[in-house]
Amino acid sequence: MEIFSRNLTEPKEELVMPLAPLREGVVFPSVETILNFGRPKSIAAVQSAFKSNKLLCLFTQKDPHVLDPHESDLYRIGVLAKVSRLTQVESGLQAWIKGIERVELVSVEAGEPYLAAKINHLKKTMTEYDDETRVLAKVVMENFQKSINMGKAVDVLTIMHLMGENNPETLSDRIAYTLELETDSKQKLLEVSDLKVKLKAINDYLGKEISVLELERSISDKTQKRFDKSMREALLRERKKTIEEELGELAPDEDSDIKELGKKIAQAKLPKEAKKKAQTELRRLSRLNVNHPEYGYIRTYLDWLVEMPWNKSTPNKVSIAKAAKVLDQDHYGLNKIKERIVEYLAVMKLKEKQAHPIRKDTGRPIHDGGPTILCFIGPPGVGKTSIGKSIARALGRKFVRISLGGVHDEAEIRGHRRTYIGSLPGRIIQGIKEAGSNNPVFMLDEIDKIGSDFRGDPSSALLETLDPEQNDTFSDHYLEVPFDLSKVMFITTGNMLDTVPPALRDRMEVIRFAGYTEEEKFHIAKKYLWAKQLHANGLDRHPVKISDTALYEVIRCYTREAGVRELERNLATICRKIARRIADSPNKAKKSSVPKQIDTSQVRRYLGVKKYTQAMAEKKNDIGTATGLAYTQAGGDILTIEVALMPGKGALILTGKLGKVMQESARAALSYVRSSWNELGLTKDFYKNTDIHIHVPEGAVPKDGPSAGVTMAAALVSAFTRQSTRSDVGMTGEITLRGRVLEIGGVKEKVLAAHRAGLKTVIMPKENKKDLEEIPAKVKKDLKFIFADKLPDVLKVAIESGKKPVTTRRKTPFVTPPPPIVYA
Repeated sequence: MEIFSRNLTEPKEELVMPLAPLREGVVFPSVETILNFGRPKSIAAVQSAFKSNKLLCLFTQKDPHVLDPHESDLYRIGVLAKVSRLTQVESGLQAWIKGIERVELVSVEAGEPYLAAKINHLKKTMTEYDDETRVLAKVVMENFQKSINMGKAVDVLTIMHLMGENNPETLSDRIAYTLELETDSKQKLLEVSDLKVKLKAINDYLGKEISVLELERSISDKTQKRFDKSMREALLRERKKTIEEELGELAPDEDSDIKELGKKIAQAKLPKEAKKKAQTELRRLSRLNVNHPEYGYIRTYLDWLVEMPWNKSTPNKVSIAKAAKVLDQDHYGLNKIKERIVEYLAVMKLKEKQAHPIRKDTGRPIHDGGPTILCFIGPPGVGKTSIGKSIARALGRKFVRISLGGVHDEAEIRGHRRTYIGSLPGRIIQGIKEAGSNNPVFMLDEIDKIGSDFRGDPSSALLETLDPEQNDTFSDHYLEVPFDLSKVMFITTGNMLDTVPPALRDRMEVIRFAGYTEEEKFHIAKKYLWAKQLHANGLDRHPVKISDTALYEVIRCYTREAGVRELERNLATICRKIARRIADSPNKAKKSSVPKQIDTSQVRRYLGVKKYTQAMAEKKNDIGTATGLAYTQAGGDILTIEVALMPGKGALILTGKLGKVMQESARAALSYVRSSWNELGLTKDFYKNTDIHIHVPEGAVPKDGPSAGVTMAAALVSAFTRQSTRSDVGMTGEITLRGRVLEIGGVKEKVLAAHRAGLKTVIMPKENKKDLEEIPAKVKKDLKFIFADKLPDVLKVAIESGKKPVTTRRKTPFVTPPPPIVYA
């Protein structure tokens, strides 16, 4: 292809020149620079220009990502440049370029083997410059020099060219090329034809660069000052240390902090392993600068080591008589639990007098198993945590309590490794340090609510803690040395034993806390709770009494719980009402209206409408219903089972949010009734045209367990034989397909629930007769107990008036199917 070129002095303005598009950057006239070309068309254009007249058009792309630009992809104003030298490089071609003048792109005449563009020379600016232009050029040059002095990066060749430059236009182009601007901003400067406007714009850009450079210098100076100060302090500290060593005032490699830590380690009476570890870390600390990141970590670790109560014990004041007295003072009832705790303390007292052989490796005594770990299991509010505090008071020991509810991270028990930033020991070691002795009473609350996830299993970490055979060498990840927990009296508490892992349960002796009877609640409220709430609500100077009938009214009509928390809250409400009346009275005359004693009518006025009725059992005998006894986390409760029969195809419908075990109990009960059709006086296929619906009210409450089996069987027999069940009878027991009644748990809680509900007779498995020893005498006096071995024994009592089921066979359970039975 023929390329035409002319002398620039010729009058013809339009020329055809090789064109090399620039992805980024703008070349200005009078600017010498080096450009790299890598695209084939660009390389061909540069080579063609170099071989002919060395003239090349440079136009910048609007979008740098376009690989093969066309005319529409290029800015209209560019530069005609001269190629003075070419060098082959790995990425393509390197060219030494010098801008000559600005040109306008008229059109692209060819696209292969390179772009050839028709260009038009732009009109030259003035050759004679007025005073304003020269002043502007001077100001721009001064700001440029200021920016260089402040650290602006400019190559030496450019600076040399500018130092002796007097032409304002050339000056503006060369300074514009050095500005740190985006490509589009530089292109706008190239396109400006008015020199004054161009100089003003360049001056504004230089002003912004100077502001940025000043900010950078300020930040750098501040950083350097801090660094210099740190280095100066470190140097002076080392010089001081050397001078003190020469004068003999300080031992080598020790300063005052190190020396103080060394004294603490010596006075702490650490075990052999801990002392060795502490001295090793102290030597490491002495070799570190105080500003070293590890200095603080090691210092904190040594503080933990020396502050742990390795050999600090609270003197044991185990007096059996005193312990029994303290327990009786703080808690009403719970006789068997108090007796077991006193036995525990007696064993502890005797074992302390025994001599233990010493281990040669650790210097510790060899224990034949530490004290048994007690586990208090019972419903909320029955005094599990408070009895732990009483034990600590009886022993004269410190009391530490931590709650494990919702703990998912194993590090909460064993601590974090020291490699982690912000690491700390686990809650066990933290509690021991807080107590300041190595033999506190340590309560682990809510052990049944501990969890596990990707962070580990805290219950597994507790195995070593609660194992009397190995907790004398408990290892915390942070301390890294064993700590003796054998002297600690651990007590755990929970509401349910089922959620405690078997391995952990095996290491503890379970003591069950049953719910309180009405009589026990009355005495607790009278002896403890009322006086406590008078003090808590500021009524010490206004002693108000509460009558026995008022207390029974609160217990029967405003609470339904196994413990006494709701009872205490209601008593607190009464005290607050009294406190307000006293506070609102401006003089003593009106204070006479404050009651001296709370009676039943005032209880109703303060607490509002009754929340519960005294008897919760069904009021009349009915067909297809039976009253069961259940055990929940909150204690015992009664459970009404309803059965409805309706025409159908023998389907069994179960509702009431029943668990899998309870659903299986319902199927087992139905199978027993079907297999005993002859004894019950039913036809062989009595169920084929009947759908059976078993429902347990309070459908939003989840229910599970096998102990409702006999209750469901009794309700089914009642529905099919059309005989009423007794509403004053409650029953519990697991049923087999052969009608056997199997042993169940939670007897005391269930019996107390039956007593609260106003039932008169309780049917339970024969094997549970032994559990009556735990039932209070008053409850046993008010209830009649029937012990059943098989389901017929249950039906004899549960069916109304003790009548046996009808024995006359019928073709169907009913001649005319009645409407579905719905019980409220």
